[in-house]
Amino acid sequence: MVAFVVVASGLFAMAYGSWRGYVAARSALMPLLRDGDPTRTLIDESRPIHARVRVRLALRQVAVAMAWLTVALYGMYLATAGTAMPR
Repeated sequence: MVAFVVVASGLFAMAYGSWRGYVAARSALMPLLRDGDPTRTLIDESRPIHARVRVRLALRQVAVAMAWLTVALYGMYLATAGTAMPR
């Protein structure tokens, strides 16, 4: 029974972490793809690359996506470890 719980929780963590990682990665690309407000874009272009709002938002979302993908990888580990448990 313990092996079933570990495998089930691992599969859930893998599915949920993969989905949230995909959503975060998709939202990381959106600020970089659209044009935005022309005035705000001109002001933002005068700043250094690391201080731009769009770049900082994209980097933050990439970090969130990587964290969710780490949860998915841990879920895969749990599922694998659960199948190796004695029944």
